[in-house]
Amino acid sequence: MTNKLRQYFPMIHTRQEVLAEIEAKPKLKQEFYSWEKKYRKEFLDFCTGVKGVKIMYDFISKEILNPETVPERVEELLSLLIGQQVHIKEVLPNDGTRISDESTLVIMDMVVELEDGSIVNLEVQKIGYKFPGARSACYSADLLLRQYKKVRSKKGKKFNYTDVKDVYTIVLFEKSPTEFHEFSDTYIHYFEQHSNTGIQLNLLQKYLFISIDIFLKYQQNIGIQLETRRDAWLAFMGSDDPDIILKVIEKYPDFKGMYQQVYEICQNIEEVMGMFSKELAEMDRNTAQLMIDEMQEDIKQKEEILKGQDDRIKDQINKLKEQDDRLKEQDQVIRELMKKIEQLENK
Repeated sequence: MTNKLRQYFPMIHTRQEVLAEIEAKPKLKQEFYSWEKKYRKEFLDFCTGVKGVKIMYDFISKEILNPETVPERVEELLSLLIGQQVHIKEVLPNDGTRISDESTLVIMDMVVELEDGSIVNLEVQKIGYKFPGARSACYSADLLLRQYKKVRSKKGKKFNYTDVKDVYTIVLFEKSPTEFHEFSDTYIHYFEQHSNTGIQLNLLQKYLFISIDIFLKYQQNIGIQLETRRDAWLAFMGSDDPDIILKVIEKYPDFKGMYQQVYEICQNIEEVMGMFSKELAEMDRNTAQLMIDEMQEDIKQKEEILKGQDDRIKDQINKLKEQDDRLKEQDQVIRELMKKIEQLENK
């Protein structure tokens, strides 16, 4: 079978070259054969161009979309997602925006300040969290508070609430949470707060949820159109299909440079193996965390069902008690009537 990607990127190793290097180094060989067969195949496929390299691999995305070294890439992506031209002023630490035990499901998480003072939190989740709305609202609130404290400290007595700018929380899902699959033809969901009366107030917090898996399925259904650069970016982020990768390059040739960088990273087999091993370990933690979330939700649902059943049983017991009380009252009335009848008969 023709290796389509190697025709564009001749530096891509052959399968024989990759295996020869692995077999020649005992440490690499031991590590390679410690992986499950499907992961060995996945590694060989992307190293040899049988499939593309997923940009959503943590070790790839941090190189390709580093806001400090290649801000122009991140700026274009954010501009296309937000729908307005943006320029990054500063990369902010994101220590406060992630609940510690929830970092395992996040592939990429960056916080940047734009030139107009707005804050953008861009994150990529390999497996979508449970309760994405509530979680994102918490992160957004944290960022908004951080911005408020920073601006107030800087401005001092000259502080005005107009100095506090919008906060965008943008989440890309490689595998979307269940609720997003109810919208099979919609892969970008925008949220902001509105009044029921029509009054216009900027409450500052904006949210964007993007389902990469639903986008790719949609593109397959319509024949991989990639009509806009935003489409190209989403395909670039999420697809390892050689046909889609080549379609991106053919329609938007400047993307070839980013793919070229990806395959330059893959030249160092030993380093890539180490990063891929970390990726697999993280995946195991992701799966465990997801299972815990699902079990907790299942337990909660069962507790609610049991509580409902308990309430119904208590209600039935109360009804039976009421019936018993009425029967006792009726029995008392009957006894009194019988007593009166007996008295009348004895006269």
